[in-house]
Amino acid sequence: MTTQGTLLKSELRARLPENLPRRLGVAVSGGGDSVALLSLLKHIAQEEQVELFVATVNHNLRPEAVAEADWVAQLAQGLGLPHETLHWQGWDQTGNLQDRARQARYQLLSDWARDKQIGAIALGHTADDQAETVLMRLARAAGVTGLSGMPAMRNYQGIMLLRPMLGVTRQQLRDYLAKIGADWIEDPSNHDRRFDRIKARDALTGLSEIGISAHSLSRVAENLAQAREALEQITQDSARQVLSVDGGDICVDRAQFSTLPAEIRRRLLTGCVRWIAGRGYPPRQAATDRALLAIDQGEAATIGGCLLIPKADKMWICRELNAVESAPGAPGQIWDGRWILSGPAIPDAQVHPLGAAGLKAVPDWRALGKPRAALLASPSVWSGEVLVSAPMVGFSNGWLAELTPEEPEFHSSVLSH
Repeated sequence: MTTQGTLLKSELRARLPENLPRRLGVAVSGGGDSVALLSLLKHIAQEEQVELFVATVNHNLRPEAVAEADWVAQLAQGLGLPHETLHWQGWDQTGNLQDRARQARYQLLSDWARDKQIGAIALGHTADDQAETVLMRLARAAGVTGLSGMPAMRNYQGIMLLRPMLGVTRQQLRDYLAKIGADWIEDPSNHDRRFDRIKARDALTGLSEIGISAHSLSRVAENLAQAREALEQITQDSARQVLSVDGGDICVDRAQFSTLPAEIRRRLLTGCVRWIAGRGYPPRQAATDRALLAIDQGEAATIGGCLLIPKADKMWICRELNAVESAPGAPGQIWDGRWILSGPAIPDAQVHPLGAAGLKAVPDWRALGKPRAALLASPSVWSGEVLVSAPMVGFSNGWLAELTPEEPEFHSSVLSH
């Protein structure tokens, strides 16, 4: 290995977990970044007796993608590594293409890893990618979390996503590949200015005159990541003091909540919403500001598929009925992304939100001390028009409603939102 390769390998190894999983996946598109990643990880894997598995995602958006995936398959074969091409057929010409493709890519890769019993996947993001991410988020007036960029390690549906090259530039990697005589594929979309990332890439070139570079912005992201970690720890500590969990809902002590710094209040609220309604993107800042004002003034509000319901000196945060009333499910399957209901076998049983009709069939619900609106979206079991069970309101009838094993305990979840 060349001197440059040895230095790059040391940089990568320093950013990987101390103990690598015995089976490690590598996402390789054929571009210079991922090809260099594969080459360097091959040396690390040999030294540490780690099995490498290679995957390429074909988004089926360009005709050249088939040949590119075949090229990666031949590259992996030449290195003696197993390779698989994963296909996405989900683009329906709506929404943000790059965002939809990214989400699909992570889903395909995580499904592949679980199927192969692979504990982690290495991704080829570089310091340049990190710098572009910071610039794009700066344009959206992002806060500490957004400007901390992409994390070096991230748990995605039980699979660790690793980005060991965030301290290395594209040029360093291409210089390394040239030294060892390796080829790679240039993606034409890397020059398509319809995409914000490409505009950010071009802008970064112009910023070099005032000393702003991929390395400096990547370092800024690392500094802010440390600040984010400190804020997350304070947020978790605050959550234990001012928030309590009741079933799948959150009860806020408004008086204690109001004494917290604005940033911590914001993080707590978005953490509540994402725990209850799903772990997609957090609510927009304007919606968050309106909801925080509602908590302060003790007024009802909606945010991100959740209801804010004032009661005495508390504020309840729960699922909004409108967000789930058209989503029937089957017992034993995940409902609303986080509930599983199980009980006696009933052939035509379906899971629905309780709703007003169901609540009428449970006359003792007031004894729970929760607002009526907080119960309407709770999961229940129906047989046709007949309510079979409503475990969250004390009418279990032999049934149990549980959060999925993947749903984190709330007070720990605020560390990962």
